[in-house]
Amino acid sequence: MEADFAAFGSPLCGEVKRFCRRVRETYREIKEDLTPYRDDRYYRLAPMRLYTLSKRHFVLVFVVFFVCFGLTVFIGIAGPNVIETSVARTDLNNSLKLKPFNLSSPPLSTYNQQLWLTCVVELDQQDVSLKKNVTMTVKVLGVVKDGSTPYVNNQVHNRTRLLSCAQKCSEIIVAHLGYLNYTQYNIFVSFEDLNKLTYTIQNITFTWKTYNPTFSQVEIWFRFVFVVLTFVVTCLFAHSLRKFSMRDWGIEQKWMSILLPLLLLYNDPFFPLSFLVNSWFPGMLDDLFQSLFLCALLLFWLCVYHGIRVQGERKCLTFYLPKFFIVGLLWLASVTLGIWQTVNEVHDPTYQYRVDTGNFQGMKIFFLVVATTYILYLLFLIVRACSELRNMPYVDLRLKFLTALTFVVLVISIVILYLRFGAQVLQDNFVAELSTHYQNSAEFLSFYGLLNFYLYTLAFVYSPSKNALYESQLKDNPAFSMLNDSDDDVIYGSDYEEMPLQNGQAIRAKYKEESDSD
Repeated sequence: MEADFAAFGSPLCGEVKRFCRRVRETYREIKEDLTPYRDDRYYRLAPMRLYTLSKRHFVLVFVVFFVCFGLTVFIGIAGPNVIETSVARTDLNNSLKLKPFNLSSPPLSTYNQQLWLTCVVELDQQDVSLKKNVTMTVKVLGVVKDGSTPYVNNQVHNRTRLLSCAQKCSEIIVAHLGYLNYTQYNIFVSFEDLNKLTYTIQNITFTWKTYNPTFSQVEIWFRFVFVVLTFVVTCLFAHSLRKFSMRDWGIEQKWMSILLPLLLLYNDPFFPLSFLVNSWFPGMLDDLFQSLFLCALLLFWLCVYHGIRVQGERKCLTFYLPKFFIVGLLWLASVTLGIWQTVNEVHDPTYQYRVDTGNFQGMKIFFLVVATTYILYLLFLIVRACSELRNMPYVDLRLKFLTALTFVVLVISIVILYLRFGAQVLQDNFVAELSTHYQNSAEFLSFYGLLNFYLYTLAFVYSPSKNALYESQLKDNPAFSMLNDSDDDVIYGSDYEEMPLQNGQAIRAKYKEESDSD
C-alpha cells in the first residue's frame, strides 16, 4: 500500500516541481524583457515623433499651441460674465438694527447652478479702521409652486463673522447654496451685535450672486468640445502605439496613456448631470476629477525627470513611494477641504471652512509645507537630470522640450492666478468662494484650454510617426542594415556611426551631403 502511495505521489510531486520551474522561468523572462540592459535601454524604446522634428517644426508646434490657447482666451473675453448679481439695498435707522431682514431671491433655474448671499456694512464715516465679531442669525426657506415656504435644513443657523473695515468694510458671505432645489428662496438675516458699534451704520447692502445662465450654456458646450477632442486624441495616441509592445514604451508614453484618460475625467463628461439632478453629488464628482488629474500631472513631472535618468528596474519602494507620498498628501488635503465644505454646506448653508474651522490655519500651513517640499524636490530632479543627461543623444532633446513647454504652462498659470486673485493669492482668503472671483468667461476657459492643449501637444510629440515601426525594424535587423552598407562601410566603418544622434533628419542629411561630395 505504501509502495503504491509512493508511486502515485512521485509523479504528482514531479509535475508540481516542473510547473513551479516553468513559472520561475516565465517570470525571469518577463523581468528581463521589462528591464533591458543599460546599453540597449534607449534603443529598445518605441520611437517618438520628437526625434524627427527639425527646429522649424519645433517652432511650429509652439506657435500652434499659443494660437489655440489664445483662441480660447479671446472667445472667453467675448463671452458672458460668469456671475450674475442683483442688489437689495436696505436703509437703516437706530430702531431697525435688531430687526431681521426678509430677503427674497430673484427667480432661479438649474442653469443658475449655485446661490450666494453676501452683505456689506456701510458706515457713516470714511477711513475707519474697525475689526469686530458680529453674530448673525440666518433662516433659509424655499418657495415651492403652491406658495408655501418650507425650511431648508429645518433649522435656524447662528454664525459669528468678522466685520473688518479699512476705508470701507469687507464683504461678508451670509449663505451659500451649492445646488438649487427651489425656484426661489427667502432668507431672513438678523445681526445681534451691530448696535454695539461705536460708529453709526448708514446702510447694509445685500447682494445675490448666481451663475449667469448664458455662461452655464457656454460651459456645457466647451466642456463637451474638450471631452470630444480629448477622446479623439486619446484614441489616436493609443492607435499609434498599438504595434509596439508596452515594455518598449518610453516613460513619457506610458504616462501619457494614463494622463489622457484622466484629462477626459478632468473635462467631466458627467457635468450635465448637475442640471438634471438636484444633488451635491455631481459637483463633488467634478471636484474629485479635477484634483485627481492635477495631482497625476504633478506626479508625472516627478516620475519623468527622475525616471529618464534611472536605468534598469524602477523599484516601487525607492522610486515610486516617495513621489506618491508627497503628491498623495497634496491630493488628500485638497479633497478633504472640498468634501468637508460640500458636506457641511448641505446641512448648513452658512458654513465656511476658512471661517468656522479652528484647524483651517493648520491645514493651510500643512498644505504650504508639502507644496514647498514638492517644488524643491522637482527642482532637484530637473537640475540633476539636465546636468547628467545634457550630452546624451535623444535624451537631452526630450528634457529640453518637456522643460520648455512645462515652463511656459507654469508661467501662464501664475499670470492667470495673479490676475484672478491679485495680491490676495497668498492671504487667508485665497481659498474663498472660488467662483465669485471669476469676472468673465476668459478666466474659466484659460485654465481648461491651457491644460488641454498642453496634453495634446505632449501626445503629438510623444506619439510614434507613421514609419516608426518600419524604421525601427530596419535599424534593429542586422540583415537589412547590412544590405544598405557598402563594402568600405563594413570594413572601415560608416560616417553615420560617428555622427551625434540628435535631431535625426537634419544631421543625417548634412552627413549624407558631405559623403556624396567626397
